[in-house]
Amino acid sequence: MNAYNVIIIGAGAAGLMCAATAATSGKRVLVIDHAKKPAEKIRISGGGRCNFTNTRCSPANFLSTNPHFCKSALARYTPQHFIALVEKHGIAYHEKTLGQLFCDGSSQQIIDMLLTECAATSVDIMLETTISRIETGYQLHTSQGSFTADSLVVATGGLSIPKMGASSFGYDIAGQFNIPLTLTQPALVPFTMDEDWLSRYKPLAGVALPDVIVCCNKQTFREAMLITHRGLSGPVMLQISSYWQEGNAIHINMLPEADMRALLKSARSHNPKQDIHTILSQHLPKRLAQSILDEQAINGRIADLSNASFEALASHIHQWSLVPHGTEGYRTAEVTLGGVDTAALSSQTMECKSQKGLYFIGEVVDVTGHLGGHNFQWAWASAQAAGTHLASVTVQ
Repeated sequence: MNAYNVIIIGAGAAGLMCAATAATSGKRVLVIDHAKKPAEKIRISGGGRCNFTNTRCSPANFLSTNPHFCKSALARYTPQHFIALVEKHGIAYHEKTLGQLFCDGSSQQIIDMLLTECAATSVDIMLETTISRIETGYQLHTSQGSFTADSLVVATGGLSIPKMGASSFGYDIAGQFNIPLTLTQPALVPFTMDEDWLSRYKPLAGVALPDVIVCCNKQTFREAMLITHRGLSGPVMLQISSYWQEGNAIHINMLPEADMRALLKSARSHNPKQDIHTILSQHLPKRLAQSILDEQAINGRIADLSNASFEALASHIHQWSLVPHGTEGYRTAEVTLGGVDTAALSSQTMECKSQKGLYFIGEVVDVTGHLGGHNFQWAWASAQAAGTHLASVTVQ
């Protein structure tokens, strides 16, 4: 039976980072994954350019049953630390909006960087390997043989994007060792709408608004929105989806920089013969403008419209309220909300309080970031917390 100091299950962002860190003190580290290639979620992220961190990342960008849990790891491994690693490997990057950092080239550069770091510390990586059984004392029986370890790190991710191999395996391990879980659900996911809504808005699929404000359950986000053939998507909808529960309404301001009431009154004073659709199309996509007017049964010259019509239009544009039918689920969700209960873990090391030598890091833990590189930063930070501790542990 092959003996290691540390075995890490999951060759994703958190798993590879933890492996490279844990092995810095000469520990024997093995990473096991069932996939053919490592870090597939990194590969597809950011449109293939990997939004690897966010310069504005803070604990306020995370959801958890215990919002304080993430503070320690995030404070000890910041975006600047990861940026320094990226620069050390000569990877060119750029900032988009709201502090989001992307590779100039390909997300494969981040994967190669992590693999290079693992190679530098002699980490063993075993892909296309399934685990059939884990015994107490961390004996792992796999399709490639049996292995033992002093410590076991679970970096299996959550349930999002099952076609890429996501499964409940990490939660199953937690259950085996009596580690509690919080309720899980898809997060950072597009909304679906009911048939009545789709009958009116499905023809608008592809229409985008670059700047909207969306509110739900006292949370507010301001980014772009996209109407799809299933419902609503775009960054702002993905963000608010993490706070939405079935039956909740979401409230949309389609023109946060404008005062539609004032604009309409001004147009009536200065261009009374102008058609209302022409005026509305100056501020909204033409197809959306026409759809709003049809829904409100408003048409004709602006001079012929009443103040009540102005109010109805302004209300719809600035306070559009709707109740999503649901979400697209784990099929397209970027992350999983919930997971291994943080009450069972040390925030300093990610080790289970009741099970010595067992660690959970990354998405499998009940810490979920906002869109825009925050979830990767949690992967790096939680991996560093566990890896640094493992590197310092004295082998008995």
